[in-house]
Amino acid sequence: MDDIRYLAIARNPDPASALGYLVMIPIEGGIVVKTSDTWPRTKALYCHRVATAAWPKDPELVEALPLLACTRRGAAIDIVVDRGREKRSQIVFTTARGRDMIFWQSARTLRQARPKGSVPQARAHNLVEVPITIDTREHYPYRFSNRSVITERAALPCGDYGVYRDGALYAAVERKTMDDLLSSINDNRLRYAIGQLAALPRAAIVVEARYSAILQSSYLRPALILDAIADYAIRWPEVPVVFCETRKLAEEWTYRYLSAAYYLSLEVPNLAERATLTPASPAAIRHWASANGIAVPQRGPIPKSVRQRYLQAQGHSPSDKPVNL
Repeated sequence: MDDIRYLAIARNPDPASALGYLVMIPIEGGIVVKTSDTWPRTKALYCHRVATAAWPKDPELVEALPLLACTRRGAAIDIVVDRGREKRSQIVFTTARGRDMIFWQSARTLRQARPKGSVPQARAHNLVEVPITIDTREHYPYRFSNRSVITERAALPCGDYGVYRDGALYAAVERKTMDDLLSSINDNRLRYAIGQLAALPRAAIVVEARYSAILQSSYLRPALILDAIADYAIRWPEVPVVFCETRKLAEEWTYRYLSAAYYLSLEVPNLAERATLTPASPAAIRHWASANGIAVPQRGPIPKSVRQRYLQAQGHSPSDKPVNL
């Protein structure tokens, strides 16, 4: 039995680390990585390599899995453990966003990360050119390759990608990775960002992850995250938070959304009419109507005439330029 090699998984002795486990891979003198779980079951696990000396002298072992195979194949290490289920996995060394990164994945997580089907290549609304402005603070932005898009970099008042109309920002999309989503919920940045986006005629947030990925969060309690997203949906229903399982799909969704907003802006003939489409909070309009004895349905769309009267009451005449509310 002494010649049997093991994939050893121990608890990370550093309580401040968000990656709670250490994995010792018995190859090339021993490779030690920190990661967030004991096996890549529902998603690929991000790993951070540490020095072999970081392996504790007296580790708190969680698992010691007998190895059937542990073989380096180019930029990956194939691992096969001796057990009935979840036998095969792979450590992948790659580069993403200009940084060296390591992921631990299984065949199951790999299949989930590659949904069936291909992204449609048809133009959105058959538009020949969609002018999309990319915020100058956006790192590694979407390129919208092979799309009928004209991009420029400029500082946006809110959002990461936007469409202008008559010199004013008409629609915007804020992009979030799952890590960025969690940190911005934790420090309330997302709440303020949505408040700014709600002032635009059209706005949305796209997350490069599945909604179900929230359940695997070790950074914040999943219930706290779900409550926050639900709260945003109630407070700012005009700013949807959309989950797309890959960056590619999130980019496609952003292209389609901004194209639809641009197409709509072209349909509205003048600024005065666009002012009536400004998405003032339905709750605010209903409260104002009730206080002024104006009948308005408690559910469903608010009549255009009521919305116009509300805007006029706020000091905007039909000939005024729209003011974002």
